[in-house]
Amino acid sequence: MNLLRSILLSVAITIPGILLAQNRVSDKELANKIMSDSRLDTVEARALRLLTGFTAGTSYGEIWIRDFNTFIEGSLKVHSRDEVKEKLLLFFKIQGKDGNIPDGAIHKDQANGGYQYLYSELAPGWAIHKNTVETDQESSLIQAVKKYIDITGDKSILTDTIGGRTVTQRMEDAMNYILKYRWSAKYNLVIGATTVDWGDVQTQKGWGVAVNDKTKWAIDIYDNAMFLLAIHDFLAMKPAGYKASKYWGDLAIGLKLRTRHYLWDTKAGKYIPHIYLDGSPFPPSFNEKQILYLGGTICAVKAGLNTPKEIIAINNQFLKAASKEKYATIGLTVYPPYPLEQFPNIPPYTYQNGGDWTWFGGRMIAPLIENNMVNEAYTELSPMIDRVLKNKGFFEWYDVRTGEAKGSGDFRGEAGVLYEAINRLRGWVKDNL
Repeated sequence: MNLLRSILLSVAITIPGILLAQNRVSDKELANKIMSDSRLDTVEARALRLLTGFTAGTSYGEIWIRDFNTFIEGSLKVHSRDEVKEKLLLFFKIQGKDGNIPDGAIHKDQANGGYQYLYSELAPGWAIHKNTVETDQESSLIQAVKKYIDITGDKSILTDTIGGRTVTQRMEDAMNYILKYRWSAKYNLVIGATTVDWGDVQTQKGWGVAVNDKTKWAIDIYDNAMFLLAIHDFLAMKPAGYKASKYWGDLAIGLKLRTRHYLWDTKAGKYIPHIYLDGSPFPPSFNEKQILYLGGTICAVKAGLNTPKEIIAINNQFLKAASKEKYATIGLTVYPPYPLEQFPNIPPYTYQNGGDWTWFGGRMIAPLIENNMVNEAYTELSPMIDRVLKNKGFFEWYDVRTGEAKGSGDFRGEAGVLYEAINRLRGWVKDNL
């Protein structure tokens, strides 16, 4: 029996589209259960030991902003405020003149990853690279700055000046880059290359992380949810009296409305995978809309794009998808995966095409808690915790058919989201004991 399903059946039964809890424990009983769960202590301690570094994992020498954004909370637990701030400022030092934010930076003497490296006078000693098929780097950096301020209370970072521009101005430059270079005038939504959900590899064979003459531009939920989160964060932290270059609040309202209008399938209760701007890379015979995008949907939930009732239904969809594979959790990238003939760069059930990533599944725990689904949050986190203990460490992704840990070891993204999930559970406990 599927690992997650076996756990769920101990507290619930599933009927079409509905999760009915049976014998649900009281809040106090659940709080006591969470507090006495030694697994959480073990995983938290392991996460903090790993987060003494800033690179993404053993397979990566770079500091990646999309990863750092998800483990900065743990980083601030084990590093000084100044150390973490320095790494955030690095991304503003390597920012492009057009406002774009690169994926990451690596020490020049280690720059042998096959990228076309760039260099910045403001960051001597660092080599820079950007996966141009993505549109999440700018949003990730803004979100990371907001987390830094929320945890440290240090708003001085906003007025730090780099190359003659403050961090606040540079954040606006990054958002304006999206509006100028990654924006559909027809839909007034964020665009990116066709990838699997939040992934950074496009459909065509070859160097899949770089835009080329075969790139198919599309609109998806992940890019738009991430940008909406970034705008909300920018508005919440910008200094009082700062004159923004645009009415970002109005833009956020419109972005939310258009995202719902164009991407949310009310009848299916899910987000469609893509809207294509210059034709689909897939043949008409392939029904892409059957595929459930879990990671992007989680980001949409975090961005406030869904109602509490929809979140319940979304979570049940995730559980239903996970129940179909023996070792799956709600960290599935997509389900079902794309067939090999449709997505030759990533075979089905591997990496971003149907691999299981706690890096995203773990992000669903906080929204579940915020929507009074704490029992679900704890239950759905449990198999992710067990995997860390079984494998004695944090891994990039997992094979849902074999349970085997895959990809980079010492993957800080997984450690970061699990640390946050455990913290959110314990925060709920403090209010309910």
